[in-house]
Amino acid sequence: MMTGTAKPEVRPADPRFSSGPTKKRPGWSTDALKGAALGRSHRAKPGKAKLKEAIDRTRAILGVPDMHKIAIVPASDTGAVEMAMWSMLGARPVDIFAWESFGEEWVTDAKQLKLDAKIYTAPYGKLPDLSAARKEADVIFTQNGTTSGVKIRGFDWIAADREGITINDATSAVFAQPIDWAKCDVTTFSWQKVLGGEGAHGMLILGPRAIERLESYTPDRPLPKIFRLTKKGKVDLEIFEGSTINTPSLLATEDYIDALKWAESIGGLEALHARANANTKVLADWVARTDWVDFLAEDAAARSNTSVCLKVVDARVTGLSADGQAEFAKKLASLLEKEGAALDAASYRSAPPGLRIWCGGTIEAADLEALTPWLDWAFATLAAELAG
Repeated sequence: MMTGTAKPEVRPADPRFSSGPTKKRPGWSTDALKGAALGRSHRAKPGKAKLKEAIDRTRAILGVPDMHKIAIVPASDTGAVEMAMWSMLGARPVDIFAWESFGEEWVTDAKQLKLDAKIYTAPYGKLPDLSAARKEADVIFTQNGTTSGVKIRGFDWIAADREGITINDATSAVFAQPIDWAKCDVTTFSWQKVLGGEGAHGMLILGPRAIERLESYTPDRPLPKIFRLTKKGKVDLEIFEGSTINTPSLLATEDYIDALKWAESIGGLEALHARANANTKVLADWVARTDWVDFLAEDAAARSNTSVCLKVVDARVTGLSADGQAEFAKKLASLLEKEGAALDAASYRSAPPGLRIWCGGTIEAADLEALTPWLDWAFATLAAELAG
């Protein structure tokens, strides 16, 4: 391929910019897994101690209040959100705010559950009107839209004197953005997002209001075993001490503990936030001086500092058909991968065509600095093909 732009000489030292599973912490190797309680029951003392350690370190790093309970649950963040929805919702009307693909899944779940729900949506790149949240309703929202690169601007829109509970899907926000624990009655995330853990395990954090809901409301639907959080009308506290509902991977648990130890070693939550913000600034500075690309998020205050979603705005591409634009974006991501400059950088399959680059705390700013010339080169290469 011929292009007027010279191919960059320096590649990112690590080209893994996937938005989930995300890159491992700097310096990670399989040696980090040597302490895993392999071949042991997760209910035996060593296994249960590891699960409890993961819970305790999560609380310490995130600053989760003592009155909140933390559990390791099955099926990743999806399982954690659905566990909360199936177990707690139906007592009140529900407001659901969705502006990307995963938020739309909770809308589908609400329909499956036949909830009395009001749905507030927005196209990719925008937020719905969060101020419409009703004080008397339960609220479901996604703190950071992984597939849209749009985050909430804060938690002021949630009433302090609300009557309903809030469910915050925070899977690509936690460890990178502040969480107002007083406003979040249920918070969920998964290990494979911001800290680069392995998949299939979810985290469920319940505040006092969520616990009260579990103990005062019994839904009229059958609950699968993996959704059952109560025994004889009371929250099963053993689940929140490491006695998981089903069998977890103790190898993955060890990997998550290693990530939490690394987070502590670099300065904890403040350092993680700073790294994500610095990483995003690298791309923001590049976008500001580059005329062919822009953020999908229209409002800078609502721009994600983890899953950064970019769109091509050059007229040579925007003038193509929708299929043509999608094909251009696909080729762009493929060329970056072929050159070893960026892996898994394509936008999410149901999102507008473009690029999605992870900027969470495990990413090194130097790798993003090395990436931006490759982004320019790849675009110029493919744009030249259009002209030819």
